[in-house]
Amino acid sequence: MDNSDDSRALEKKTLRKALIDHRLALPDRQQRVEALQRVLRIWLVGRQDTAIGAYWPIKGEFDPLPALHRWKEDGELTDRPQLRRIGLPVVNKLHKTMTFHAWYPGCPLEEDAYGIPKPKDTELIHPTLLFVACVGYAPGGYRLGYGGGFYDRMLASLQPRPYTVGLAFSGGFVSDFQPEAHDLPLDAILNEHGAVWPV
Repeated sequence: MDNSDDSRALEKKTLRKALIDHRLALPDRQQRVEALQRVLRIWLVGRQDTAIGAYWPIKGEFDPLPALHRWKEDGELTDRPQLRRIGLPVVNKLHKTMTFHAWYPGCPLEEDAYGIPKPKDTELIHPTLLFVACVGYAPGGYRLGYGGGFYDRMLASLQPRPYTVGLAFSGGFVSDFQPEAHDLPLDAILNEHGAVWPV
């Protein structure tokens, strides 16, 4: 890693901290959460997916699980009920891989190697739609994550690749973000105002 790589890594680390601090300090957080819950529920209408991957929210991230649980219940209450499943990530720290396992309210959970709750002993899920938390997001559908690279590696290995949707508050927009060669753009990004990618 040369000096320019070191400098870029430091800039990204500083940017991540500023965005997380901003997200944690939102004075109107509850209103933004409610607005993004509505956006997410509306966006899901008409989607044909029956297996969705999501995440357990940390560091002030938007929590998609209430809207997804409602989506799951709605699927079971139609004229032609369908089994809809929600998966949460299970990270293997040693191999730096991520898989998704079934989640439902009240399912047994345990902490992963990073202290994040994950489903315990539930079935493996192969999501066709994947909701991804964004520390920040940028033009072109690019996401700034925490820097571990798990999502990029996981997406590169999944066949077929799920449709990916970033979830963030509007304060996470970074207009001058420069993606790196390994960064994969998301298929869509939603914030509390609606769909902001594609535009």
